[in-house]
Amino acid sequence: MTKKWGSLGLSALVSLSLLSSCSQGTKADLLVYNATVYTVNPQFEKAEAFAVADGKILEVGTSEALRKKYKAAQKVDAQGKPVYPGLIDAHAHFYGYATGLREANLVGTNSFAEVVQRLQTHRQKHPEVTWLVGRGWDQNDWQVKQFPTKDTLDQLFPDTPVVIERVDGHAYLVNQKALDLSGITAQTKVNGGLVEVKNGQPTGILVDKAGDQVFSKIPAPSAKEMTEALKQAEQNLFAVGITTVVDAGLPKSSVNLLDSLQKKEELRVRVYAMLSPTPENKSHYFKNGPYTTDRLNIRSFKVYGDGALGSRGACLLHPYSDRPNETGFLLETVQEYKDLAAELYEHNFQMNTHAIGDSANRVILQIYGNLLKGKNDRRWRIEHAQVVNPQDVPLFGKYSILPSVQPTHATSDMYWASERLGLDRVKHAYAFKALLQQNNMIPLGSDFPVEHINPLYGFHAAIARQDAKNYPDGGFQMENALTREEALRGTTIWAAYANFEEKQKGSIEPGKMADFVILEQDIMIIKPEAIRDVKVVSTYLNGEKVYVAK
Repeated sequence: MTKKWGSLGLSALVSLSLLSSCSQGTKADLLVYNATVYTVNPQFEKAEAFAVADGKILEVGTSEALRKKYKAAQKVDAQGKPVYPGLIDAHAHFYGYATGLREANLVGTNSFAEVVQRLQTHRQKHPEVTWLVGRGWDQNDWQVKQFPTKDTLDQLFPDTPVVIERVDGHAYLVNQKALDLSGITAQTKVNGGLVEVKNGQPTGILVDKAGDQVFSKIPAPSAKEMTEALKQAEQNLFAVGITTVVDAGLPKSSVNLLDSLQKKEELRVRVYAMLSPTPENKSHYFKNGPYTTDRLNIRSFKVYGDGALGSRGACLLHPYSDRPNETGFLLETVQEYKDLAAELYEHNFQMNTHAIGDSANRVILQIYGNLLKGKNDRRWRIEHAQVVNPQDVPLFGKYSILPSVQPTHATSDMYWASERLGLDRVKHAYAFKALLQQNNMIPLGSDFPVEHINPLYGFHAAIARQDAKNYPDGGFQMENALTREEALRGTTIWAAYANFEEKQKGSIEPGKMADFVILEQDIMIIKPEAIRDVKVVSTYLNGEKVYVAK
């Protein structure tokens, strides 16, 4: 429950003000006052004001006391509006999102015909590109809920390679030109992936690692193109109140570009970068160790355990209810996961593993447990933890493993999850409350561009277990809904903890980075159905305004 800035704390502040009356006029760079400040400190106290100097929070307290004490170069009268710590997306794909801004947007398409229409429009706008790339389709949103085939793409784009990525990033539709350039045939076999074949011919559907051969052929954007895309992506994040983003899985080249842009102050957003476990990344970072600046933090590796539920690549203990001959698959062998975990443990890097299905979660939890032994401060994470067998849930607490979840996945998947899992097994999916109780915290993210970048969508989904249509009445499996305090902690201090950054950010407390966001309405008290429409008034990073609503 939210507490007011305590009477004891207020008395102390008044006493301090009286004792130091001779020092009234203490200099500050910024004073925010007349606000409803959610400090997200351990007591979850509310305050009215705070002062900032050199990019850090100086003091938090009442408007009266701090206005008397500080002479600030800049003052912000919040007019009673709510102020929260800068929001942290605990799992996203910032670099991929930026790249996608140059691609055809297929999110929200209601049929494959609409997908094709958007591709044609995009092609007309960008006739110069050698590959036609798009992302965001989801066959579960269509009347015909089956994977499409490449036939139409072959007819419309016979000489242009086309690859369109499913919304979850784990299945792709490509045309024949793309297959030819990638060397993929009906006989192609891929460990950790699938080339779908019907009547002896590829349908164009590639699942998980089968798509790697195609993406390796797509020309990379130039440094200039990528820089502009990252700048636009950053502004989109600031506009929804995100000041730190966790980028799940990057090669060294992408990390280097982010670092160089941040050092030149061309990019300001803070990034917690998970490395892809490539030989190059392991060789460099095992030798040199973690790398940290005030805006970039590299001390973890992102590992893929299995695929996604929507494309039936999630690895399940028992067959899919709608495909009784399939259980999904792990993307590597169990021994490979064991070997990688041992390497990361030895070199003191955090291991963050994508695990959707209950089988994948069990395998990874057991591998973690064999190394972690018991309670620890390694903060190894399971990303998504969507379907977890009840017998395995206690392993999160036993080995201090953090479940990093995305609330909007639950409300996106709820329409068809029971078809994949059955009515009994779906009860153990998206069990955020049960997972939170294991370590008394749960970091929250969005997985954008799989979901929308706005963290308030996730906040709403977490507390109401409803989507943008406020469906279903009463919420989806409400026993696993989070409270508003838990949801706010999940996207601030708990997300910071999952990044080893809780001493630097995640709350409005003295000594911490002055990252904060002002919203037009208070998401802690308004009706749940109004939360998604709340706008950001302004976003601050290091006490500097980086976004203001127009």
